[in-house]
Amino acid sequence: MADCFVAGPKGFGAVSIRTSSKPSSRASHSIHLGADLQARLSSISAKILCDMTLDDIRSEFLEHLEIEKGRSVKTVENYDRYLKRYLKFSKAKSPGDITERSVRDFRMWLNRQSAHPGSPKASDQDTLKRKTQNYYLIALRAFLKFLSKRGHTSLSPEKIELAKVGDRHLDLISSDELSRLMKAPMASAGTNKATSLSALRDKAIMELLFSTGLRVSELCSLDRDLDINRDEFSIRGKGDKVRVVFLSSEAKKAIKAYLDKRGDIEEALFVNMGKGFAKVEGTSGGRLTPRSVERLIKTYATKAGITKKVTPHVIRHSFATDLLENGADLRSVQALLGHANITTTQVYTHVTDKHLHDVHRAFHGKRRK
Repeated sequence: MADCFVAGPKGFGAVSIRTSSKPSSRASHSIHLGADLQARLSSISAKILCDMTLDDIRSEFLEHLEIEKGRSVKTVENYDRYLKRYLKFSKAKSPGDITERSVRDFRMWLNRQSAHPGSPKASDQDTLKRKTQNYYLIALRAFLKFLSKRGHTSLSPEKIELAKVGDRHLDLISSDELSRLMKAPMASAGTNKATSLSALRDKAIMELLFSTGLRVSELCSLDRDLDINRDEFSIRGKGDKVRVVFLSSEAKKAIKAYLDKRGDIEEALFVNMGKGFAKVEGTSGGRLTPRSVERLIKTYATKAGITKKVTPHVIRHSFATDLLENGADLRSVQALLGHANITTTQVYTHVTDKHLHDVHRAFHGKRRK
């Protein structure tokens, strides 16, 4: 027992209150009930975790990527494919089955896989690139982080190290080749209405790619309500990030010529013009896909006499190198390309290092006779 003294009402002095140092039986009972409830909840939670299969957790992880992390549907599909391949190889049934040994065995197996399985041209040397192998490891590492946050006991994500890859090689075309590529659609235009419309569309696609540096998926997502009277517009890119891109006068002119000739009511800016195009008035063949854009650019590159592999991303490279060659700084190019990290943009620094050739020519070998 203990005595406590507290101030009483005004004029009555202190009041002595005797208290017990031990909790009352009722308080003790409440404490025991709380501890018991907590133990039961922990037991139920542990049972739920144990009852979940690895496939259940994988599905939960993919939902987490799409909803909470805001990853694109394509990214989620890729992660799903990478994880399924590992789980099928390792035969893992629970988080505890993911071990260092199984991951190492999977990496060895991946390293020996053909880059083009089933292709008659595939050879023993034609194996998966290290960069591609790393995609599998990145997906697995993200999955392990998710397992850890959800209270599952598994391999630590830090145990997975990515393979070292060499410096990225850029596929570039010269300014002359770029000029020929840009002229190819109109040079190939015929007298048929649908053909000439497709040529106007293709011209607009190329001018827009070079003017903005858009990724092909971003280009295909554009709608025809794009305000070409303005010199800029916002685009939502990778990671749901929004950036501003700018329209050149050539791009605005090409888009206007294309839209003026369109007779359908599709909301997409670039539509498919296959064999069935315009058979039903006011309709089109639907939104153009990234794969279709890749095919048409490859076709025009061949017609322009360019022997190199040309893709929409090559035009994006041309956009970046053109800016740097004309004096733009790397940070500005990073913002225009929508790169989250400056190291991604640094792949273009070879463009800004051209002065090194002048240094070498001016100062090297002067002592030799």
